[in-house]
Order: sequence, then C-alpha cells, then structure tokens
Amino acid sequence: MGFAHRGLHFGSEIPENSLAAFEAAMELGAGIECDLRLTSDDHVVVFHDADARRLCASPLVISQSTRKDVAGLRVAGHPVPTLETVLDLVDGRVPLLFELKVEQDLRRWTPAVARALSHYRGRFGIMSFDPRMLRLLRTARPEFRSGLLLQERRSFVERRMYLRIAKPDFLAVELAAVGQPWVSRALERMPIYAWTVSTARERAQAEVQADALIWEGDGRPRN
Repeated sequence: MGFAHRGLHFGSEIPENSLAAFEAAMELGAGIECDLRLTSDDHVVVFHDADARRLCASPLVISQSTRKDVAGLRVAGHPVPTLETVLDLVDGRVPLLFELKVEQDLRRWTPAVARALSHYRGRFGIMSFDPRMLRLLRTARPEFRSGLLLQERRSFVERRMYLRIAKPDFLAVELAAVGQPWVSRALERMPIYAWTVSTARERAQAEVQADALIWEGDGRPRN
C-alpha cells in the first residue's frame, strides 16, 4: 500500500495532515506520511508549511509560536494535530513516516521527538532533507529508523557527502530521480522510497524501481 502523502486528503473536506486524513488512510490500509514542525516551546505539531498563511489564512509562524498558539489554528475547520495525538490515533495500526521540517532548531529536535516516540510501539521511520539532523538522531537514538530525503537535482558530490553524514537506514528519493543509475545502485544496499507519486502512470513506473511509494491523488493504489 505504501504511504499516503500527508494522509489521504481531499480538498477542504479532508485537509492534508489532519486526523481525518489519517483516519481515511487507515481505512484504506495505507501507511501515513506526515510533516512535523517544532514550536517555540518544543512541542511537535503536524503541519507542512513554515507559516499558516496557505492553510489557515493566518500570518502565524509555527517555529515562533507556542503550542497554545498553534492549537488556536484551524485548517478547514480541523485543528492542527500534535505528534502525540497522531500516535494515539494510529496506535500501531499502520506504519508511519515522519518528515522533520528543520529550520534554525536543529539541536532541539532530538529530545522533542524522542520524548513523544520513546514509548510508541508501532512501526515508524523519521526522514529529513538535513543529513545533520539524521546524524544527531542516530547518535542519540540509534534504535529509531531514519531516512534521508534526496532531490533529483543533488549532484554526485552532494549525495555522497549527505550519505556520509547521515548514514541512513533508507532513502526517500524524488520521483524524477527514480530509475537513475545511482538510485539503482543504492537499492542494492538499502530500501528506496519514491515521492510523490500522483498518477497511475507514475505508480506503474515507480513500483518496479522502488520498495515503497509515497503517493497522493490518482497515484493511490487500485485494488
């Protein structure tokens, strides 16, 4: 089934990264991919953008706001979940993929995430574009499964440097790069996830070139 990108969302009826989107993904039997941000008082909330303009018509900046501030936001009538509320909802029923949206808060992330995840018994992986984040996480919590997000535009030198720093358990690779020789070589050493699959044609291609797909819209699996 792979992972539903920001949950199984559908416009304003079931917005992205909402508990409703996560419920819908679980009903399908899919894993859940979601975005995490850190508030100014070190709480982890589920939200993609750096600020709330697009989703809430508010200028509030997540990293500069407290958990209480963020709790006042609504995305099409839905509250912004905390990581803890997502863990309580899912309760091990499907695997979870968390993308850490790192800003100028690199060293605050590990204790905040560890506090929430230490007693969770379900399957999960933690991803980031920032290899330093993964290095810190691996040093502090080596039992947490971590993955490096890589864009197609990264050069050979950048990829090699990022991999050396992060030492990831898996790679999450931009769809445009799937099928390139370096991804095929990496596939021999570790699992490869492909993001973001949004059409049936993309799914048909990526299914034979990656171990798991992060999908949305018409990229969802058809049973």
